[in-house]
Amino acid sequence: MQEDAIDRIVQQWNRERPQLDVSATHVLQRISRIFLLQTASFAAVFDRYGITFGEFEVLAALLRSGPPYQMTPTRLVDAVVLSSGAMTNRIDRVEALGLVERLPDPGDRRGTLVALTREGRQTVDAAVVAHLANEEHLLGALTSAERETLTRLLRKLLLSDPFAAQDAARTADDGIRTTRRRRGNNGLNAEGR
Repeated sequence: MQEDAIDRIVQQWNRERPQLDVSATHVLQRISRIFLLQTASFAAVFDRYGITFGEFEVLAALLRSGPPYQMTPTRLVDAVVLSSGAMTNRIDRVEALGLVERLPDPGDRRGTLVALTREGRQTVDAAVVAHLANEEHLLGALTSAERETLTRLLRKLLLSDPFAAQDAARTADDGIRTTRRRRGNNGLNAEGR
């Protein structure tokens, strides 16, 4: 099998620090690299429709909800797994593009519904076809059986305690928790690192 960049990184660690177990690097660095390449590929697809992947996620959640293609902002947060602040920003952006509109919620006088506009429906209908074709292209090197195996393994990993704990911390208190110190303009934290 052909070597990739991650193989070279592991070889370098094995040469410089042979006492370290870097076997997890084979998996996690490949996942990271695939994420970066996938993100670039997704951006190229959605750019053709004048939206970002994040904006597509909002439109797709509304489309998947079925007629009348509207949801409360809270339901959208749950559907896309974002903080409410990030969701508000995304809704603002797609609203400015004319792809959604905010409507009064007839079931809650103080509430709002986010609804796809006709242009939003046309955009997401076209974008989802291109997106799925791109995803198919990206996974073209894998057989159907390999995809099923990879899906099962990735699901198991996502549901495992270390990742589930990170996911819970990420969404707790309606935002992302972090223990990092804020960096100043010089790129250093308070300890000079």
